[in-house]
Amino acid sequence: MQLTGQETLPVAQAQAWAALNDTEMLRAAIAGCEALTPLAEGEYEVLMAVAIGPVKAKFKGKLKLSDLKPPTSYQLAFEGQGGAAGHGKGQAQVRLETLGPRETLLHYTVVATVGGKIAQIGSRLVDLAAQKMAADFFAAFNQALQARYAVAAAAAPEPAKPLPKRLLDWYLGWLGRIFTGKI
Repeated sequence: MQLTGQETLPVAQAQAWAALNDTEMLRAAIAGCEALTPLAEGEYEVLMAVAIGPVKAKFKGKLKLSDLKPPTSYQLAFEGQGGAAGHGKGQAQVRLETLGPRETLLHYTVVATVGGKIAQIGSRLVDLAAQKMAADFFAAFNQALQARYAVAAAAAPEPAKPLPKRLLDWYLGWLGRIFTGKI
């Protein structure tokens, strides 16, 4: 399975980097994540409940960050065992790109393989479940970013200022002459 996408984050690149390395914030944003425990520098143990189609299981696994280039990119390797439900393993590339003072574009590419019962339910269902998990993660993560960094909703555009009366009269008179053929 391969999943590629991008997501606009409503914060500066340094803030996005800090949030992507905050285990508590990530744990809260990952649906079904029960624990994200640091083991060593850049290594974590993960416990999460996952449902893919009719297969439901608790997965215990490990995450390892590598090729860190703060605050721009890193690689993430993961593997997990879900008992009789199966197993999964893969890699993700994450890259941040500054769009503005309070806007960062996150690019990601995930390549993963699954085995066991999960693999038997079909790649299409697994792909759809992965896409939903990514969408749910980014919705929760963006909400957490907005709460943490007090990102205000985009300001409504100011209403157009009325034209001065003399200019408005001239413009309306000019339009009248055009449409009546009295130019």
